[in-house]
This record gives sequence, structure tokens and C-alpha cells, in this order.
Amino acid sequence: MRAASKYAETVDLAELRPSAWVAAIAGALQDLWGFRAASLEYQAVGFGSHHWLATDTTGSLLFTTADDLAAKRRTANDTTDAALDRLSAAFETALALRTQVGLTFVIAPLPTTSRQVVARLSDRYSLVVHPYVIGKQAGKDGQFTSDGDRRTVLDMLIQIHCARVGKPRADDFVVPDLDALQNMMRKKGGAWRSGPYAQPAQELLHAYLSDLHVLVRAYHSLACRVSSRPERMVTTHGEPNANNVIVTNDGLVLVDWETTLLAPPERDLWDLAGQDRSLLNRYAAATGIEIDEDALTLYRLWYDLAEIGGYLSWFHDAHEDTADTSESWKNLQHFLRPAERWPQLLTQTAWHPRRGGASG
Repeated sequence: MRAASKYAETVDLAELRPSAWVAAIAGALQDLWGFRAASLEYQAVGFGSHHWLATDTTGSLLFTTADDLAAKRRTANDTTDAALDRLSAAFETALALRTQVGLTFVIAPLPTTSRQVVARLSDRYSLVVHPYVIGKQAGKDGQFTSDGDRRTVLDMLIQIHCARVGKPRADDFVVPDLDALQNMMRKKGGAWRSGPYAQPAQELLHAYLSDLHVLVRAYHSLACRVSSRPERMVTTHGEPNANNVIVTNDGLVLVDWETTLLAPPERDLWDLAGQDRSLLNRYAAATGIEIDEDALTLYRLWYDLAEIGGYLSWFHDAHEDTADTSESWKNLQHFLRPAERWPQLLTQTAWHPRRGGASG
């Protein structure tokens, strides 16, 4: 899918003025979706993408998202084309779940008039459009306020996991920024001087270097075993936490399908059941699928390593002291606590995967 040159040509949208962004988004909405936006209001939500609320003269609302494909590259050898392909496959699967299976709680993207779920604005940016959902998030910081909502989401996941539609990509178990993290772990060079958090981030990395080596080895071992059972793979959302569940007048709906993959079911369960393991028994009883304890550990560890690698990569590169970098420093300190977060992995002299069933 090549760039739509009439919207952005070869210009890097990251460097455009807000008014130029609005013109590019409005032009794409009119030409590709047939939606004439009377106004575009920037929405300061989420992280890593740009969002606008588009309104036409009749009051119809659309939620538009411009994704930075360069920021979605997972490794040094990844490309923006590959990132776009992953987004397209994920959103096409969401659309199939809603239109072919009839899962109305799936808030899928609205396709263009040519039936594309993602449009390319430039070499670096893509655009996806969703119906605007009126409601509130089901919790704060990803944690559900209501136990009932958590159980309802589990029932949603059971329906999703039982569906066989679309062409979701299979999880390849690549951890974003893990290659960069391992490069930083290997380097013995001088002090980082890229910004205010560079030196403390480097010191934190060195303080836990040996523990990180253990975690990376454990991850690769787990991924090797879990990936050897492709028959367990189902369609997964990827992040069914409270941030992506909206409470509406008609019930709960699930948004943000950009990470949809064919993967072991534990990809959707590890966080949801983190505070209530009885959900694992409920899932197993409903689906007949035995819970794999190694897969639960794998995906929790995937998340920690992705967070650690992402934040350290940020602080290794040029940065300034902003609200975002301040919050990111706090987050790095939270995740880079191996002894507290992974005591079992670090205390075993020889680490062996285990399957195990659900317990609660």
C-alpha cells in the first residue's frame, strides 16, 4: 500500500504545523471515507499515536487515529511497510469479528470506500477511522474497577477465541526493542550523555545487568516451548485491559484492536486474571482449553521486557526533561526491579519451563 501523495507527499508529518495535520486528515477523510469534516478536534489520549474527533455538519462523529509507523518498528531491521502490514491484518480481523461473527462489542474500524481498513498518509504515517464511542473506561491504569466487568470481559474473550474468521498474523514472539536492550547490555562504552535521564537510566541498567541476562534467557526458553504448540493458537486482542474497555449505556465494548494476533489464549489472560485466578478456571471450563502456566509467564515477561527495552532506548537517545520523560523514568524504575517482580526465575539455579494447569 503506497503513500497517498496528495495528502502528505514526502513530507514528514511529525514536523508539520497542527493546521497542516488537520488539512491532511480532513482531505483523507473526504476522499477515502466520503466524510466531509466540519471540524477536527485533537484528542490527547493514548500514547504513541495522534487522535482527532471529526464532526460533520450533521453532527456525526468519527474517531481518527494517525499512527507513526516508524515508532511501531519492533527491531532495528523492521520496516514501516511491515508495521503497516501488521496494523492492516489486525484491524481486518477485528472487522471480520464484528461483521462476520456478529460480535457487536468489537469496535472495529470503518473501511474506506475501497474497503481498506488502514490508509497510508505518507511513508511514515497511516490513518485508521473508528466510530466514536460515548462512555468511560472500565478502570484506571489498566485495572478494572468492577469484578463484574472483568468477568464480562472474560466472556467476551471466550467468544473471540472461539471465532475462526479473518487472517490474523501468528505471534512470532518478538519483543519490541529487545534487540536494542541486548545491545545496551553488551556495550561497555562510556557514559550516556543524551539527556537528563541518560546517566541514571544507564546506572539502573548496570545495577540489574546480571538479572536481566537471566530474564532474557528465560524468555527465549519459554518462547521456544510455547511456540512449539501452534494448535493452541486462537484469535487474541492483545491488550484487553480496562483502558481498552469502554462502559457504554448499552454495555461494555472492546476498543484498540491494533495488536490483534493469532496466539496462545494466555496472551489475553495473563493480566486479566492477575488478581483473580478463578477466571482461569472459568475460561478452561467454558472452552475446554487447559491453561498453560508457562504461557502466562511468557506474556507477563514479554510485557516487562518490552517496557524496559522501550524506556531504556528512549533514554539512550536524545531526549529532554518533559512530563512524558518524567513519567517514563518512573515507569522504568517500576519495571526494572527483577528481584521483586521475578523472584522465582532469579532464585532457580537451573530454570525449567513447566506447563501446569489453572489453579485458584
